[in-house]
Amino acid sequence: MIQEKRASAWPGLLMLFALIVLFALSLWMVIQAGRTDAEGPVILGWVLALVLVSIGFGGFTVVNPNEARVVLLFGSYLGSIKNDGLWWVNPFTTRRRLSLRIRNFESAKLKVNDLAGNPIEIAAIVVWRVVETAEAAFHVDNYENFVTVQSESALRNLASTYPYDSHDDGSHALRSHMVEVADKLKHEIQDRLTKAGVEVLEARISHLAYAAEIAGAMLRRQQASAVVAARTKIVEGAVGMVQMALNELSAKDVVQLDEERKAAMVSNLLVVLCSDQHTQPIVNTGTLYQ
Repeated sequence: MIQEKRASAWPGLLMLFALIVLFALSLWMVIQAGRTDAEGPVILGWVLALVLVSIGFGGFTVVNPNEARVVLLFGSYLGSIKNDGLWWVNPFTTRRRLSLRIRNFESAKLKVNDLAGNPIEIAAIVVWRVVETAEAAFHVDNYENFVTVQSESALRNLASTYPYDSHDDGSHALRSHMVEVADKLKHEIQDRLTKAGVEVLEARISHLAYAAEIAGAMLRRQQASAVVAARTKIVEGAVGMVQMALNELSAKDVVQLDEERKAAMVSNLLVVLCSDQHTQPIVNTGTLYQ
């Protein structure tokens, strides 16, 4: 495994000044040797020095903020430059540019089955950046494509481990526990991308819906669940109100009712309190038993 290390690099401005001086000196010496009819090896030496100095100008490289240069010499990894500015390295090396900026990736809408086997559509947004340049450059063929494929694979796997909606208050679901699901997705993607030198900063679900073929049926199911829950609350409240009314009548000795009359009163009150429509009152001008 190739580990990231710092490349040997010289400050660019200092080397630029030195190379300009050496170039001017070599050129002047070549001209002087030609004028004084110096020996061939002397002229050849200064010409060679002039050529080497000229080649040295190819060693300059500019590193922008939040960028890095991966330095290679004939296929061997020499190190990485992460500090921005003008630098000089061996002119025979190749320098590969890598961006260290934070980037967003939004997956396509994937059609998968949730834990209950229901087909759903899901998509996610992943915020990531490169932190290990050597691993990103050499451990995977194309780290950007690697991020895309592995993120979608992790999203598919996550969707199959949770139900779309929870019918049990104690279980986690994709729709009702977005924070927990996003945290699990982030860690799962990070485990897959560590080998590529990538850090996942954030991962969250951007789209979640039932597939079109079952969307109508699931909507009716949700509506039925909502109606049942509402009716349960209404009945609980109505029973409490009826009990309170009977207790108040008995405590204040307003009227004495036998068990049959209490049952009739309870039935009437429940009809009034639980009905979807307004009830029509009927005035009884006789006794309770008529």
